[in-house]
Amino acid sequence: MEEPILRIDKVRKVYRSGWLKRRETFSLSADLDFQRSRIVGVVGPNGAGKTTLFELITGNNTPTAGRVFVAGRDIHQVKVDERDRLAIHYHQSYQVRRFVTLTPSFMMQAARSDAPIVHLFDEPQFNTQDGYIGFMLAFFRRLRAEGKLIFVSLHPTASYHLEIMREIAEEFIVVSKGRVERRADFAELAADPFVQSYLGPALTERAKALA
Repeated sequence: MEEPILRIDKVRKVYRSGWLKRRETFSLSADLDFQRSRIVGVVGPNGAGKTTLFELITGNNTPTAGRVFVAGRDIHQVKVDERDRLAIHYHQSYQVRRFVTLTPSFMMQAARSDAPIVHLFDEPQFNTQDGYIGFMLAFFRRLRAEGKLIFVSLHPTASYHLEIMREIAEEFIVVSKGRVERRADFAELAADPFVQSYLGPALTERAKALA
């Protein structure tokens, strides 16, 4: 059986604080796989863990438990300078997130890929003028046509953000309260009570109209 493009296998990330009595301050759990090329919308409030999820996928953050496989390769066992040949994280203004590890490179595996397979866009800045949105949507679709898996994370603050997600994403994941869950399409996303609470009344009505 062919390996999925991305497998997030029972991953959990826990943050704790305190010296003598350490307490859990944040945790994120995800157990998902993506078999084929597609564009996935990612939504959730600020601080929900969207960026943490992306960093776990690219190997820039080490999970407390579980493993992440990109094209069958355990991303956290791949040489640091080759991880972006498997998964690449564009943070906001399209700068690439860098990797940190204490494991010597010679003890790690080769990526066995020449170009990124998973592309993660973390709250990209969409310029509403000069056709820029159309350019970016065409770019996402071109990556998909090349067999890539694309994640687009947006924090909707305007109606056009919802329109972008409705137009471009084939499915969605919702990050909330430490959990990562799938939504099959925009209609299911718009009907989610948590998403409605997060969006607020005005954007919820717009989402329902688009659905």
